[in-house]
Amino acid sequence: MDPVGEKQIRASFVNCSKGEASRLRLPVGLAELPWEHLDFLGWRDPGAPDRSYLVAPRPDGLVGVTLRVPQGVRRSFTKTTVCSICLTGHPGSGVSLLAARRAGPAGRQGNTVGTYLCADLACSLYVRGRKRSQLAGRHEETLPEAERIARTVRNLDAFLDKVLTGEGA
Repeated sequence: MDPVGEKQIRASFVNCSKGEASRLRLPVGLAELPWEHLDFLGWRDPGAPDRSYLVAPRPDGLVGVTLRVPQGVRRSFTKTTVCSICLTGHPGSGVSLLAARRAGPAGRQGNTVGTYLCADLACSLYVRGRKRSQLAGRHEETLPEAERIARTVRNLDAFLDKVLTGEGA
């Protein structure tokens, strides 16, 4: 992913108002992020742990989405869970169910789409081996890195398509 600045990030959000986008907290150390190793920029809001944000490059430009942890979702601290985007396995609460309000009229009616994501939104780093799950060593994937990256991007694109079109479950 190419480095992006604050204005580009704030302008990319498709499922919130411009006012909401202008008030959201950006990740700390934006300029120092390992951009060359990122397929998307994802971060948790340190002031609101139930909020996360994701910004990804798409053919038509950057697309940003706000994500929330749905209310009433129980987390298991003993089960192993798998991220739906990068397919990294994590113990306990290493994966979170995150819901994005759909873009456009569907979102204004309250429709959302959810997916299970690495709780730290570091999928790009996991597929490149730059960050390791606590399950690393027990369950090693044999797929080459380039194919893991391509699969991650496809899975992310499929999720973003659901947010953008208002279609799919």
